[in-house]
Amino acid sequence: MQCPFCRENESRVVDSRLASSGSVVWRRRECDACHRRFTTYERVEWSLPTVIKKDGTRQPFDRDKLSRSLAIACRKRPVSADALEGMAEALERELAERGDKEIPSQVIGARVMELLKDLDEVAYVRFASVYKSFRDIDDFMREMGALVRARSSE
Repeated sequence: MQCPFCRENESRVVDSRLASSGSVVWRRRECDACHRRFTTYERVEWSLPTVIKKDGTRQPFDRDKLSRSLAIACRKRPVSADALEGMAEALERELAERGDKEIPSQVIGARVMELLKDLDEVAYVRFASVYKSFRDIDDFMREMGALVRARSSE
């Protein structure tokens, strides 16, 4: 593992622990050259599908993009970083377990909305407003009405 400070390739593991419910290995390392310490995280690399965007372009699934979208939707909401990380991890695992080579972005977006609806309704509406490209207040009000109806039927 290359040291982020001096770029030396030799380092040793000082401590290892499981993190994120056992799906990530946290390692504390010390560089053999400069003796500075740094942390690395090791996780399973899933074979993830290519995402087919609305315009027909294709790009690899990007967990960081998903995490940023979730963080934006949940900004200033009582949602923990651990909950967001868990949601991103769960969705990534779902996509890997499906075994699809390609998946439409609409399928991913719909699943994110399902997860957000259970987590935080305001975050759900924020995400839906971008995902569904609300054009005006009427679109927003229709979505809010559907959310209220779904809540009252539960």
